[in-house]
Amino acid sequence: MAYRDLQEFVKRLDAAGELVRIKEPVSPRLEITEITDRVSKRYGPALLFENVRGFKMSVLTNAFGSYKRMAMALEVPNLNALGEEVMDFIEAEAPDTIIKKLRLIPKLRRMDSAMPKLVKKARCQEVVYKGEDVDLGLLPVLHCWPEDGGPFITLPVVFTRHPETGIRNAGMYRMQIFDKNTTGMHWHAHKGGAQHYRVAERLRKRLPVAVAIGPDPAMTYAATAPLPEDIDEVIFAGFLRNEPVELVKCLTIDLEVPAYSQIVLEGYVEPGERRMEGPFGDHTGYYSLADLYPVFHVTCMTHRKDAIYPATIVGRPPQEDCYMAKATERLFLPLIKKTMPEVIDMNLPIEGIFHNLVFISIDKRYPGHAKKVMHAIWGLGQMMFSKIICVFDKEVDVQDVSHCLWRLGNNVDPRRDTVFVDGPVDALDHASPLPHYGSKMGIDCTKKWPEEGFMRKWPDIIEMDRDVKTRIDRLWPKLGLDRRG
Repeated sequence: MAYRDLQEFVKRLDAAGELVRIKEPVSPRLEITEITDRVSKRYGPALLFENVRGFKMSVLTNAFGSYKRMAMALEVPNLNALGEEVMDFIEAEAPDTIIKKLRLIPKLRRMDSAMPKLVKKARCQEVVYKGEDVDLGLLPVLHCWPEDGGPFITLPVVFTRHPETGIRNAGMYRMQIFDKNTTGMHWHAHKGGAQHYRVAERLRKRLPVAVAIGPDPAMTYAATAPLPEDIDEVIFAGFLRNEPVELVKCLTIDLEVPAYSQIVLEGYVEPGERRMEGPFGDHTGYYSLADLYPVFHVTCMTHRKDAIYPATIVGRPPQEDCYMAKATERLFLPLIKKTMPEVIDMNLPIEGIFHNLVFISIDKRYPGHAKKVMHAIWGLGQMMFSKIICVFDKEVDVQDVSHCLWRLGNNVDPRRDTVFVDGPVDALDHASPLPHYGSKMGIDCTKKWPEEGFMRKWPDIIEMDRDVKTRIDRLWPKLGLDRRG
């Protein structure tokens, strides 16, 4: 059964020993961040702060902050199972026999369950503030790091519709609190919400915006997933949940939001209006610089009577967002392999903060194959932001970073094996000479072939004789070495 709401997820975490309730009074200014950061660095539990100084709502952090909790959030045994489910669904064969027709029935049911369901009443609208009564200061929004420009909503699901096509987008974009009823809207140029806003500006129209804070875990994750343009994140969340996402109409604008959200903000963004937003201590581990971004005007705020305020802390990894990114890596790997069957595995190391470093293993089939894969990856949606791509032979375990670095150091001739290209880079890349545009590097770490101009003998890797290893395996328990230290 899918989680109905965040409260059910919290109960499940608690029952599994994955949650610690903090009853000491703490401040949302810096203190919750410091506690959460220390826990994240120790690979610790989710935290529910039940005594937030000056506020009635509890604050939940680090809820997705481990492989186990991320799998629990999406209700899969492990993150690899996520990609397997997607591939099983999209590889449905044409039902030319009765057996295939029977096998197709569960997939059709699952697709039907992905469609959202509209309801008339919702708990997220139990408490309502409109107009001058709106006060974002009632929410325990975190001021995360000392040099941040202010408090930031860090886990919002932002809903918009394309002004011409009506297609819905749900994305996650940080929101700096400016005052009681306005925030920044940190729309990067490459994101779906930013495209909707560009169209609205061209049409000189106000863009309605709704923000759901704390829907069910699958909907929160779906808002972060780099889906193809115009794929509805609400339907994707329904697929992940295997149950429809229940939506309710907003009270003041023509948008729908998840009915079991904790908090909902309704309002609009004006064409042409910008305000300086930031700095913000970001997932890069550095402060992203202040810049001009659109302004979100809140005209209505609603919430549950028992609302929990969920937040995420970003900064130098490991942090909670790293595990959300690993879920995306595992989810989309089968789709990448469908496009490029030579790909064996992929690892975006946590230290590479999603896009700075990509390790890929391939079944190398022809000269220059590694370079072909690099360029193909740069052409795949948000994989275009991959700053450094390292391509290895199929026998390399790309999940073993130590093994990869050993191969990279041994197999690469820098002049021959390094490729540089120019193109779009992530908006948070502070090293590029220009905002949003810079260089990327590919490194061919595969064994080189004579057809690639390598005429020397490629050396063999040192390996112990198999019979000797088997004999020592049998002898090992008698040596007493596992008891030492």
